[in-house]
Amino acid sequence: MPKTKPLCVNNSTFLSLATGNRSSANLVLLLLYLYTSHPVLLLFSASLVYDLQPAPFLYFFALPRAPHIFNVLNPFRHLICRKEDVETRLQDEVCSKKQARKEVVVWLQDVKKINVEIQDVLKRVHNAAYFSRARLGKLAREKIDVLDAILQQGSFPEGLVVNTPATTLPILVDDLEGEVTVKEKILGYLKGNEVPMIGVCGIGGVGKTTIMKHIHNELLLMESRFDNVIWVTVSYPLNVVRLQHEIAKGMNESLPENEDEQRWASRLMQIMGRVKYVLILDDVWQRFTLKDVGIPSPTLENSCKLVITSRKVDVCKSIGCEIVKVSPLSEEESLNLFLDKVGSDILQVPELEGIWKAMVEECAGLPLAIVVIAGSMKGVTDVHEWRHALKELREHVRATAEGSEDEIFERLKFSYDRLQHSNIQNCFLSCSLYAEDYQISKDDLVEQWIDEGFIKESRSRRAMLDEGRTMLNKLENSCLLEKAYSEYTIKMHDVVRDMALRISPQFMVKARMGLTEIPDEHDWTENVEKVSLMENEISDIPLNMCPNCPILTTLMLQGNRELSQIPDCFFANMQGLKCLNLSGTSIESLPHSICNLENLTTLLLRECGQLKHVPCLAKLKALKKLDLRWARIEVVPEGIEMLVNLRYLDLCCPELVELSTHLLCNLPHLQHLTVYSRSTTLKIKGEEARGLKKLETFQAQLYDLQDLNNYVKSDHFKRLSNYQLVVGQVEVGFGAGIDLFKEISLGECEIGGEDTVVLPDDVEELWIYRCRKFRSLSDIYSLQKTTELRNCFVTRCEEIECVVDMVTSSSSFINNLEALLLGMLPNLSVVVDVEGVEATSPHIFSNLRIFRMWECSRMKRLFSLELLQGLQNLEEIRVWDCQQMEEIIGWEGEEENHTADATTTTTFTLPKLTYLTLENLPELKRICLTRGVMVCDSLQELEIKECPKLKRIPLVGNLRPSPPAALKQIEIKPKELWESLEWDDPNAKNVLQPFVYFC
Repeated sequence: MPKTKPLCVNNSTFLSLATGNRSSANLVLLLLYLYTSHPVLLLFSASLVYDLQPAPFLYFFALPRAPHIFNVLNPFRHLICRKEDVETRLQDEVCSKKQARKEVVVWLQDVKKINVEIQDVLKRVHNAAYFSRARLGKLAREKIDVLDAILQQGSFPEGLVVNTPATTLPILVDDLEGEVTVKEKILGYLKGNEVPMIGVCGIGGVGKTTIMKHIHNELLLMESRFDNVIWVTVSYPLNVVRLQHEIAKGMNESLPENEDEQRWASRLMQIMGRVKYVLILDDVWQRFTLKDVGIPSPTLENSCKLVITSRKVDVCKSIGCEIVKVSPLSEEESLNLFLDKVGSDILQVPELEGIWKAMVEECAGLPLAIVVIAGSMKGVTDVHEWRHALKELREHVRATAEGSEDEIFERLKFSYDRLQHSNIQNCFLSCSLYAEDYQISKDDLVEQWIDEGFIKESRSRRAMLDEGRTMLNKLENSCLLEKAYSEYTIKMHDVVRDMALRISPQFMVKARMGLTEIPDEHDWTENVEKVSLMENEISDIPLNMCPNCPILTTLMLQGNRELSQIPDCFFANMQGLKCLNLSGTSIESLPHSICNLENLTTLLLRECGQLKHVPCLAKLKALKKLDLRWARIEVVPEGIEMLVNLRYLDLCCPELVELSTHLLCNLPHLQHLTVYSRSTTLKIKGEEARGLKKLETFQAQLYDLQDLNNYVKSDHFKRLSNYQLVVGQVEVGFGAGIDLFKEISLGECEIGGEDTVVLPDDVEELWIYRCRKFRSLSDIYSLQKTTELRNCFVTRCEEIECVVDMVTSSSSFINNLEALLLGMLPNLSVVVDVEGVEATSPHIFSNLRIFRMWECSRMKRLFSLELLQGLQNLEEIRVWDCQQMEEIIGWEGEEENHTADATTTTTFTLPKLTYLTLENLPELKRICLTRGVMVCDSLQELEIKECPKLKRIPLVGNLRPSPPAALKQIEIKPKELWESLEWDDPNAKNVLQPFVYFC
């Protein structure tokens, strides 16, 4: 049927059209059309009389006067146009961190359905007999009603899209005590349309950041309000480039590295201009313009918001912010906060009430002071100690002027003084050497304290590490250090850091300040003790620069990636230097003047990827730690054998080709030794290590399997606290940092059967790579006796057929496993072989959390239904590039499989499963049984890519009407896969659609 627009024509037009048709019968019908009110009926009747089919154009002449069959075409054409418009808008808007509304998705499905029905009606009209055409008029009217309804539904006054589920994680923050009014006022401005920019001001420690952290977390829950909620800590000095990168990162975008930095503002402006955002800039000290950074001005029209926290009101006013002042806590709020932090034990001692209330009064309502001081008194119940502490606090406060910054500093210094022991005070002060708001690795911090001598030297490295962790816990419990975003990191509150730097005027700290040049020589004063220039962009040091710093003990230059050379005279007047950190720089060689630093105890050259030459180190008799991990040296630096005080030596150097056989015997005090290279010639015999009586941590490549077996059986090995021993070529990297590992890696070895390899009973991680004759973990007899095995990786072993054979192995070591990775195993056909076993233990893999499999071409079924019973702790399943994989969970027997599918609805429960990835599995037909439903309430992300035969996503069904509560996204590739899926419940697709993203 032609898609011609209905015409309104006069008589002469009809005549000319009819004449052009050269059909007298059609001309008669045309003339009749001009004088009848029922032209369609006339056309059908005349067709019978004359036994002819009217000319196609006559159908359209009938449309304006007869709303029957062919009147369908006009609204249908409008509907298709609207559908195309909606799809075009969706393409633009979904790209801007939004997803289609459920009603839009359903509407597009309705349009698709009615399209098929209309095409069917038109086809039937065209092919039907003439009497049948008349009867189709009623059907046409019904379709017109449906079309009108769908057209009206397609207006979408609330828009086509909603915000995607927030991917920004909430910020860890303590409960908010007080300032509820301020918080609600700020939230009111953010929810309303009157105030686009807000400045949250107040003195340091009054709670500005804490309030905004709570607001940030609440904004994440307001999904329909904002597309992005971005938090950036700015600090002093303002670094525009870093600020731009952090904002882009918060938008899940990145600024092109190969583009001129001057264009980044325009690029950022484009990125932010597409969305409705809240940008929170915390701890701003300097004025700036939004345009220079690339921040679109928030206005009432774009509904964007900007919040700035600052101690300086004029900074906020210069940008045009509405000022919200944060005042100190009330007396009641202060008391509640203090009791919450100090603990309820003090309430059991009535004599303390007047003392602790007086101490709270001295805190002047400053939340940070209250928290820190309460932390310093936690666990103390002695009245005498409390009275003495109150006296000290009052002495600190008495010397300060009310309303000045000194108010908070002196109160915080009280807690520092209560640390009492100078070593733990030094540990605390050393944290200020890191950049403001820096996420400090706990491992690195403890190592630094050991290097600087704050932890007393012990016969055991383990004892020093334990003491370091104890000090770290004390500082954290005293609230002088805060928990960061990770359990492995710690941070300093910026006000606490300011206090620490006030106490240490002999520190020069310019860490992560965007410096491109090293500070001028006059900044390096004679009384400077510690210098931190870490993570700047310093590229060179002037050739004649020779700072006169005779008492300088610590110099931190790590992370200056562009720094390629250091002049020979630079260290000439630093004779007191003890700790030098050049890690992560691009230096190619060390200056010879470093050889004269006879007090140097720590030399860190980790990740100096261009470092090829290190001068003779023989004169550095005091050196206790030398870290050359990932340096490009080919030979061990000359003179190392003279460093008799060396405790820590890391020679994990990929290009190292030579190691003297006599080197180790000259280093009797070594506690930590790492020797590794890609070279097949650089190996150590276990008997060489036996001479190191104090060795606790040993990482090395041994000569062969027999050497490993002999060494593992030795008394020397049994004294090791940590080890990582490699035999053969294995594609693994040696761990670094705090010594907490027990690992064996086997590459290209013949293993299997009794006594072929002796594994330590306490091995925690096992790598098996390209091992001939290796058929199953069950064939390693010594593995059965291990009690601590947590992680197992098996790759490129061509003959392995099953991972575990239950006929020949116990399940004890299997049940300890937390991670199992299997890759490139062409003959692997089953994970656990239970053939010949009467009853499979329901607890197999009972502690397994992570399972990954890739390029195992014979695998057809991943887990049996019986095996699933033990996988209740599984958090991650990732399977990719397995060409014959047909099913993830199913019955062992094929016949049983089909029977169960046809008659049974089965529920599969994996309560802790968080991530499920299935990628490039061309034969995958199902995730579980055809009528099965997976109950995975913890599931956050599901990825299904290039699985063309998959027909179901069993997350929703008759037994499970709603998606997993934790679900954030479902990634699908290609889009056609989603459209081809089949659903047990007609609502299932609509329920999951809001979570779907197409790659």
